[in-house]
Amino acid sequence: MQDLFTEKVFNTNSPEETEALGRSLARGLTPGDVVALTGELGSGKTCFVQGIASGLNIKGYVKSPSFTIVNVYEGGAFPLYHIDLFRVSTGGELDGLGLEEYIYGDGVSVIEWADRAIGMLPERAITVKFFYTGETQRRIEFERRESGGAG
Repeated sequence: MQDLFTEKVFNTNSPEETEALGRSLARGLTPGDVVALTGELGSGKTCFVQGIASGLNIKGYVKSPSFTIVNVYEGGAFPLYHIDLFRVSTGGELDGLGLEEYIYGDGVSVIEWADRAIGMLPERAITVKFFYTGETQRRIEFERRESGGAG
């Protein structure tokens, strides 16, 4: 597959293609990376995370942690911290959740509804935006901001 940060915009035609795109991203991830996902409900974010988990050789079913906020998956190349902020409505609610432990931990953090935690994200976070373009079609845009300083 093409380099995700050179190509930057991908169109998928099925959940399987969206998952495959997540697997492609996983190949380049290293501990400490943060992947910030944004997009409407049902736009493919969790399917994409399932692909990342598969790409990290994590076995088992990956589901959205909407009620628990964080699911930790181990047993792969390194831990995957799947964070879902759908139920978090204000920045103040983030303070007591201890998310920094995951975001700055020894695994990869993938955050659904990351637009609710912009101030918490490292400058070098990978942003992935999901857009509906049809019943099963999605446009998925990648951005990796490179910081000039540490962090």
